[in-house]
Amino acid sequence: MRDLEFRQQVLDPISSSFCGAKWYNATIWLGSGMTTSCHHPPAHRINEQEIKIYPSRIHNTREKKQDRRQMQHGERPPGCEYCWKIEDMGRDAVSDRVYKSKIYPKETLNEAAAMDPDQDVNLRTLEISFDRTCQFACSYCNPAFSSTWVRDIHRNGPYRDLVSDGRNHFTHEHPSAQLFTVNEANPYVDAFFEWWERDLHRTLDELRITGGEPLMSGYTWQLVDWFRDNPGRSRTRLAINSNLGMDWNTIQRLLDSCRGIELDLYTSNEAMGAHAEYIRDGLDWQIWNHNVQNVLMHETNPVRALHVMCTINALCLESLPEFLDHVVILKKTYGSERISFTLNILRFPSFQSPLVLPEHIREHHRQRLIDFMVRHKGHSYLQEHEINHVQRLIDYLDAVKTPHSDAFDMPKLHNDFKQFYTQYDQRRNKCFPDTFHGLSSWYNQL
Repeated sequence: MRDLEFRQQVLDPISSSFCGAKWYNATIWLGSGMTTSCHHPPAHRINEQEIKIYPSRIHNTREKKQDRRQMQHGERPPGCEYCWKIEDMGRDAVSDRVYKSKIYPKETLNEAAAMDPDQDVNLRTLEISFDRTCQFACSYCNPAFSSTWVRDIHRNGPYRDLVSDGRNHFTHEHPSAQLFTVNEANPYVDAFFEWWERDLHRTLDELRITGGEPLMSGYTWQLVDWFRDNPGRSRTRLAINSNLGMDWNTIQRLLDSCRGIELDLYTSNEAMGAHAEYIRDGLDWQIWNHNVQNVLMHETNPVRALHVMCTINALCLESLPEFLDHVVILKKTYGSERISFTLNILRFPSFQSPLVLPEHIREHHRQRLIDFMVRHKGHSYLQEHEINHVQRLIDYLDAVKTPHSDAFDMPKLHNDFKQFYTQYDQRRNKCFPDTFHGLSSWYNQL
């Protein structure tokens, strides 16, 4: 069933706001005791006392149960605004609630629709982060998710004169994001492993580990070792988010440890060469590209598929079409199902959104993406979701079709854009105008 048909025939008859992720999917940051239903809604606090008795409540929080009640009645939970904005674009736009629900059987979704919203539910898909240890400090990230970002703020102090950053991403070290030291007992990690041993390893379809950089966390290797030492005990597929920016020996260790189980690898990138290295500080483009191709060509490879997650921000558009062409070449070389991409439009920090760019620049990049679609649409190597993601970005960049763009306070966002990247260059030994030639004239006038 095609994506739009699924929304119209499966989700909408339940309710116009129903999403299976609210029941069966979660992202949980065990280092901070926070959770959300997917990567779009803001995270909220897990009740530390409840999980001592009911470890599954690292997912089944009171906030999620309230959202479930709203969805059953066709009301829109405010935290899911990303999907509401996509669906309000004035066309048959397919939001992520379709992709987050389509992975579950129709019968399972109907069970959730009829369920008491206060009932505790066993997850089917889970993304967890054990800690924020990471060797990268990407421009759109912050200290809550990267220990390298923490060192930046600790060494250089807060970013100054940012007036639109209501979440204060760049003003402090976010100590609440890492409540426990490496050798300190963590009740949220304890609850996860207790739930895992008790029920979760039997009910979970996919377990996805994120970070920070998860291959730098001892808990990740503890879990990988559990799969290695318990063959056949769990039907759970293992997926790992990795920036693939480390030496090949570490990746080889992962591949060797995961033989005999299904493994999906997720990595992040959205630009080429120097653009990528600027946006994702710490990245070496050659190392990343080498590791990606090594994973795809590995002879005894447990990796079922490699997924490239593109965070669509104002800077990546300059080489995004070339990057997507590069992924297409990898598809043709190693198989269209072996590597795929998703385009996830950045919302926070809002001054890095593509919508901060002037209309003529947005239109230029929109036309280049249209050209990409003309070259590749209709070919079997592009998957349906890839075509849909490119099309919705084309629509998002359209000044006429973009919803809520008039709500952007452009003077504040332009101020913050210039303030942030001026300081980013000073701290990271970079140069915005020399890197992004297509934006340099506009940038210098800000």
